[in-house]
Amino acid sequence: MGNPQNNTDIKSKIKTFETSLNREIQEKSRKTVLGIIIFLTLFILSSIIGRFNISNLIEFPNIFNYIKKTLPVLRLQFLGYDLGVWYSSRNLYLREMFDTILIAYAATLLGTFFAFLLCFPASKNLMKNWWLYIIARRLLDFSRGVPELIYAMLFVVSFGIGPLPGVIAIAVHSVGSLGKLFSEVNENIDNEAIEGIRSTGGNWFQIIRYAVVPQVLPNYFSYALLRLEINIRASTIIGFVGAGGIGQQLILAVRQFRYQDVSAICLIIIACVMIMDFFCEKIRHNIIGRENLR
Repeated sequence: MGNPQNNTDIKSKIKTFETSLNREIQEKSRKTVLGIIIFLTLFILSSIIGRFNISNLIEFPNIFNYIKKTLPVLRLQFLGYDLGVWYSSRNLYLREMFDTILIAYAATLLGTFFAFLLCFPASKNLMKNWWLYIIARRLLDFSRGVPELIYAMLFVVSFGIGPLPGVIAIAVHSVGSLGKLFSEVNENIDNEAIEGIRSTGGNWFQIIRYAVVPQVLPNYFSYALLRLEINIRASTIIGFVGAGGIGQQLILAVRQFRYQDVSAICLIIIACVMIMDFFCEKIRHNIIGRENLR
């Protein structure tokens, strides 16, 4: 027969475990209900402010009437001629698209460079000086807190119409976005390497160079390539305010009701984004190593 005292202790532990488990389940249920209430409240408020209702969804198919106007008439027996008419301004559009890619590329380089400089003081585990950490974080918040289009409008007024305002606008926003991503990568690194460099008397710059950068560099490249794709799309939008690129031709076609030109330009933009996505994927795989993808 078992020891009655041991049986009593086991029953007491089981009861304590069950009580603790029930308490955690109840706490989790309360948090779940609270989360649902907050979600529904925010959804209702956003629906009221955004004037979202079912009638808007019913009227949504009207947009297809506009899309239908942008599509050209393509006849099989005259396909070459119809395509030539549709893309009669292809040389201009391709040249503007190339300018758009260069704007995005230059802006990504500048944004990545300054984000790299700011991400280390903006990482809480690397910067012990509280004031420098706060200043670096607020600089990143400020640079990404304003959309690229607003920056482009401001810089067009300052520098005039052309690609330069677009490059600066996208670069400023990229600094904030990439800097935040880079700093979050820094905060998730293995701290043993940092402690090893610090224990040998290494200074802050040596810690960054030998303990941090080797761990995070592949992720930096991956985020920078992703930002390049984003900036290509952004550089088409900033053209609406005269900041260069194919966006200027697109907004001009929209304002002049040249419907078929709108679809021609949009297809060029989509094709460009798809091609850039393919090449960025290849570059990213070569950088991080194919063995990590298996």
